[in-house]
Amino acid sequence: MAKTNEAERLSELTQIERSFWESAILPAGMDEAGRGPLAGPVVAGCVILTPEILIEGINDSKKLSPRKREMLFERILELSPGYGVGIVSEKIIDSINIHNAVKLAYKEAYADMNKPVSDILVDALKDLDIPARQHSFIKGDAISYLIGAASIVAKVTRDKIMCEYAKTYPQYGFERNKGYGTFEHIKAIERFGPCPIHRRSFIKKISGSGL
Repeated sequence: MAKTNEAERLSELTQIERSFWESAILPAGMDEAGRGPLAGPVVAGCVILTPEILIEGINDSKKLSPRKREMLFERILELSPGYGVGIVSEKIIDSINIHNAVKLAYKEAYADMNKPVSDILVDALKDLDIPARQHSFIKGDAISYLIGAASIVAKVTRDKIMCEYAKTYPQYGFERNKGYGTFEHIKAIERFGPCPIHRRSFIKKISGSGL
């Protein structure tokens, strides 16, 4: 029964993709992680997957456990004929604002894929500086197989980056909060002040930040 339910879920999740696959088009899905944190980069993922093998479990990365995301991340990279990652630092976020930084991360992820496609499926954003037809879907990571896969690639990549930063700046708990504004994280900023990877434009109102 579980296999049947997953097959039905994947059938529903790939409705958007099948309209392309049936026309012999392999689109890429794109999504980002790290729009809202107080620290660290924003990361975008760009992923192509084929209809021959559907990866069980792909979903919006926010609905998956860290262990499940890691497993799916490895499977996606194993089966993808093309994927890319774009990473835009906190300094650039402060310089050009988060909206423009997200768009830049998408552009870099597409370039990193190094495999041109005619169409991309994107979660919500429009008018990206990418040489492909862009199809934008609200809550795309929850209704599109490819956008969901891209959300997993972006999230796992960013989490790994933040866990590495936690070794350099252990007082902020980045391995747990991934830079998001948890109670623990905000208290650490108030106590220790910001570290080099904090987004200055995001923490201006936190007392004790030294800004």
